[in-house]
Amino acid sequence: MQSRPFGRIGRSVGEIGFGAWAIGDAWGQVDDADAIAALHAALDAGVDFIDTADVYGDGRSERLIARVLKERGGERPFVATKAGRRLPQQTVAGYSAENLTAFVERSLRNLETDTLDLLQLHCPPTDLYYHPEVFERVERLVEQGKVRHYGVSVERVEEALKAVEYPNVASVQLIFNAFRPRPAELFFRQAQAKRVAVIARVPLASGLLSGKFRPDTRFEASDHRQFNRKGEAFDVGETFAGVPYEVGLAAVEKIRPLVPDGATMAQLALRWILMFDAVSVVIPGARNAQQAQANAAAAALPPLSDEVMQALAGIYDEHIRPHVHQRW
Repeated sequence: MQSRPFGRIGRSVGEIGFGAWAIGDAWGQVDDADAIAALHAALDAGVDFIDTADVYGDGRSERLIARVLKERGGERPFVATKAGRRLPQQTVAGYSAENLTAFVERSLRNLETDTLDLLQLHCPPTDLYYHPEVFERVERLVEQGKVRHYGVSVERVEEALKAVEYPNVASVQLIFNAFRPRPAELFFRQAQAKRVAVIARVPLASGLLSGKFRPDTRFEASDHRQFNRKGEAFDVGETFAGVPYEVGLAAVEKIRPLVPDGATMAQLALRWILMFDAVSVVIPGARNAQQAQANAAAAALPPLSDEVMQALAGIYDEHIRPHVHQRW
């Protein structure tokens, strides 16, 4: 596992991390034993960055992480969490000092730690980025020792560009994959210029880029890939990266011949993301130990050739771009 600097905070992390949404909820049934095995497998493979949120299973994801870290002992990995989506309605007023403090203190209890390594505002409303007082409230949490560093998780590139104008925003998390490459056009240059860490989420487009799905694949009722196809519960860009399912399946068939011998399509998709130096860490999810091991193994793939990168760009332009490029 190669490491990359995590922005300007003076710490490096392995370039493939662990996204802990799937072990919380909204991805179908994942029992505790599988979730714990996935976390152990990732950490055994050299993963040292875990991303979670207070709403993943109403704290379940955070609590499972704490349990595994207690079992393992030794040096803790870098654990990032998020706050804000517990609000009954997304408004700027909801990000009050009182609410932020309550969210942070709950995550501290769930994670069984005294200080959060990284607190991320969890896809707040766009208007929040124009309210510096919210960022000042997070600064107070840093001063109080409850938070070491803070950043944002965004839906739109425009939100990311606005967020990095705040000098103490240490990281930006956003969707970035071969079906959502727009951040590389402008935002990555801004992030590098300001030494802001970039966390790439939804790297496999909710599994579309694993190449394992078919038109007749069925998802559990509790899986967002079933209940959020049209953005019924949250931003549709979080489900299949906003790509219409059948459109994505057709594009995947174009990608299949590009997969290197001995690798999976998911590993190709992760390696594509790592071709961009601005990315600090990519956070694929895993529902079991085998998926976690395979994700980590993608770090060992050699760099993709110019021909493969151009072919993937061509597939995006032809099949995917009209559906997503200007939306996020």
